[in-house]
Amino acid sequence: MPVTVLLVDDEPLVRAGLRAVLEAQPDIEVVGEAADGAAVIPLVRQLRPDVVAMDVRMPLLDGIDATRAVLRTVDDPPKILVITTFENDEYVYEALRAGADGFLLKRARPTEIVHAVRLVAEGESLLFPASVRQLAVEYGDDGGNRAARAVMERAQLTEREAEVLRLMARGLSNAEIAGRLIVGTETVKSHVSAVLAKLGARDRTQAVIAAYESGFVAPG
Repeated sequence: MPVTVLLVDDEPLVRAGLRAVLEAQPDIEVVGEAADGAAVIPLVRQLRPDVVAMDVRMPLLDGIDATRAVLRTVDDPPKILVITTFENDEYVYEALRAGADGFLLKRARPTEIVHAVRLVAEGESLLFPASVRQLAVEYGDDGGNRAARAVMERAQLTEREAEVLRLMARGLSNAEIAGRLIVGTETVKSHVSAVLAKLGARDRTQAVIAAYESGFVAPG
């Protein structure tokens, strides 16, 4: 089954370019388009895309609020990939905090765009981990987020789960973590699932942000 994608951007040329790049792949299908975040929820409910590629800055409803709205109101929500002009953008970090699974630069090469969509759809690795770390340095609370610290304390991660979370924060995939720890991939998947459940995180991106903001992992 192909990865289905909904494109949301107020610039028609951006949507056309993304559609051309993605639809050239046999395993990706663009199922719809929207020009603003305000149109996302009805389209998500109608089209049930696997991934929403959504501009972070739009005139009526931006990508941050649209992400919150989708995750709050849609059952079994899609993965959300926010699209941005600037990599070091506070809006991007706020979108990740709101629940987005990753971000994509508008100037990215076609191969990078395709890779980002596939990676976010699979959910087994962190997209652009170095950039997420830099955003945490610039805009995160750097261990000063009391709520994040409280969540981390309540989670009571085992020693192995804590090790897995640190490797997740470095951007390692499940297979790479398995190789590092000399265990099976299914074992790593079980540990990742346990970490997400204990932290109340939707995905590994949210778990990593919680790790940075609680001070469990130093972003520097």
